[in-house]
Amino acid sequence: MSDATNAPASGSPAVPSPAPAAPAPIVVSIEEFGRLALRVGVITAAQDHPNADRLLVLTVDIGEGAPRQVVAGIKGSYQAADLIGKRVVVVTNMKPATLRGVESQGMVLAASNDTSLVLVSPEQPIPAGSRGKESPRSLFASSVLLYSVGLSREPS
Repeated sequence: MSDATNAPASGSPAVPSPAPAAPAPIVVSIEEFGRLALRVGVITAAQDHPNADRLLVLTVDIGEGAPRQVVAGIKGSYQAADLIGKRVVVVTNMKPATLRGVESQGMVLAASNDTSLVLVSPEQPIPAGSRGKESPRSLFASSVLLYSVGLSREPS
């Protein structure tokens, strides 16, 4: 049985369509990267989002005095109770966003592949509020950040 949508009018065999091209990666300069405020945070509370199955609402101490509320789409990989005390990397200068009715005041960084998602966390204990880099234009500090932030799922 042939597929009429792929059969050419002349009766010759159908030629498969080429796969769509992957979108080109976005390239950012070191100056653009330097605009991100990355801080180490400690999760002090976590609960299921009241209006979403895949979101958790985290309370994160980033060394500012008052903790931040961050909504994260990590519920499929983490249980709320297991996150208490975990150190994470947080983007702290994002415009607040309301996700399914709950305000998020930052973003926790995570990495994923086809089968798992892991939070980005420091390899060693470091105080809440520690900066990801010393200055926005410091190539050396940015390189140290990328080298020193490890992916870990082990308890902190």
